[in-house]
Amino acid sequence: MNTTDSRDPPARADHRPGQLALGIAAVLLAAGLAYGAANIPSDAGYAGVGPDFLPWVVSAAMGLCGVLLIWEVRTGGFRNMPEPSGAARGDWHAMVWVSAGILGNAALITTIGFILSCAMCFTLAVRGLRISEGKPAGNAMQTVKDAVIGMLISAPTFWLFTKFLAVNLPGLTGTGWL
Repeated sequence: MNTTDSRDPPARADHRPGQLALGIAAVLLAAGLAYGAANIPSDAGYAGVGPDFLPWVVSAAMGLCGVLLIWEVRTGGFRNMPEPSGAARGDWHAMVWVSAGILGNAALITTIGFILSCAMCFTLAVRGLRISEGKPAGNAMQTVKDAVIGMLISAPTFWLFTKFLAVNLPGLTGTGWL
């Protein structure tokens, strides 16, 4: 007589490739975060917590997520997961535009200032997102519109941080307004 219940998940069920790698990557990321947190001084500040408190919390939470992901894979894979929506393959052309915007912003923010670098990031990212939706990327007029919208978003953000919150962001001029 068989005592195994058919509703119990098998000890090692087949799972999609990458599910176990995702859990392992999360645990490795948590270990890297913990290593970085260990190098932060732990002098207690306001309310008795030091600057290393939050990195340790994030590291522990990431480690717990990684362990739970590995446990899920080892006990039957990600169950009750709907089939992914969207295209079967990633849109690399669109990803290149979005990545160029983000990397360009990081590379140029101290050279051309916050407002222009964020406007450039917005312009390139919007172009990539249009491409990912299957829409035309846009002509020169659309690019100018996107750049203006990017400046209309980044300029008030810059002024809010620099003028009201006294956070130093890189500007184009020494006046603090650009």
